[in-house]
Amino acid sequence: MSWILRVTIRGQRTVSGSPRRIEVGLGGLSYTDLGEAREKALPLRKLAKAGINPLTQVQDRDIPTFAALCETRHKELLPTWKNPKHGQQWINTLQTYAFPHVGQLRVSEIGQPEVLKCLLPIWIEKPETARRVMQRMGSVLDVAQAKGFREGQNPVEIIRKANVLPKHGKAQAVKHHAAMKWQNLPEFYSQLSGREGMAAQALQFTILTASRSGEVRGALWSEIDLSARLWTIPAERMKAHREHVVPLTEPCMSILEGLRGFSNPIVFEGQKRGRSLSDMSLLAVLKRMDLGDITVHGFRSTFRDWAAEAARADREVAEQCLAHSVGNKVEAAYKRSDLLERRRELMTAWGRFVTGDSADVLQIGRANG
Repeated sequence: MSWILRVTIRGQRTVSGSPRRIEVGLGGLSYTDLGEAREKALPLRKLAKAGINPLTQVQDRDIPTFAALCETRHKELLPTWKNPKHGQQWINTLQTYAFPHVGQLRVSEIGQPEVLKCLLPIWIEKPETARRVMQRMGSVLDVAQAKGFREGQNPVEIIRKANVLPKHGKAQAVKHHAAMKWQNLPEFYSQLSGREGMAAQALQFTILTASRSGEVRGALWSEIDLSARLWTIPAERMKAHREHVVPLTEPCMSILEGLRGFSNPIVFEGQKRGRSLSDMSLLAVLKRMDLGDITVHGFRSTFRDWAAEAARADREVAEQCLAHSVGNKVEAAYKRSDLLERRRELMTAWGRFVTGDSADVLQIGRANG
């Protein structure tokens, strides 16, 4: 947070004819008190009253470098991010791709050429990263203007509107997570069940519940009702930010029963006491089994294919098992209450199939045709 002086420059008008108002930064609240801010503001007010733009009088030493303002902005935004990892990625992309080119320049010195110097080396090779860098640079330069450190249109906006960046030769293909064919899953699961270690058990649980890796790795005993055989994942841990209830089948209960003796709130504890497994731990199990081309997330696709092709389950039931939204909000709210038992039936059949307990395939929710 900073002290900002807003003044109208006497005798100057914008293109639309309205009086020209500007903002001048007077220093951060953490190191500038009200008295100092007022002291800085007084001569600047006099300049504006005399028809002189105060920004032309601000000394270079008062204008932060791009790197410094990025660091300040990062600290300001940190409390607003639910996921600390996203906050770290925000500053990491700027440190990697922008700071080497413009980090030591004052924000008032950055124009289109400087922004392009950051973007062009990665625009074709890393288009998604380049777009994030452009968006984040633009937001920091917007802050610089709001705090009175620069004037004129944001160079990122000029570049975006002018289409000066080269076109990508091909539309970016949607990347699908490599998945195992559902027909091969029972044999794989049998091998997985023979492996020791917390990561292997977490991977089994991930497959059996068709959940995301992060949901399983962050599972707490307080979320699990063993008597009701339900796992309630709170909204803040779900991708869609909606609470999700997972019916726990016999194989899931077997895994949980084996872990109940550990005195830890985390179900799947990592190597460090009191910490959950890392995001790479489950993938490492696959790599050790020479299945590095398969992703953990891909098992959700395996479940979805099995549900459609083998179980012939209703789409709404299968999608709800994956915590996907179905239909509009009203429809989703209506359906949410009556699908738990139908999902439990489908997940029970899935558990039997995965573990090889039954070769029979049930048709869940559809009439025989």
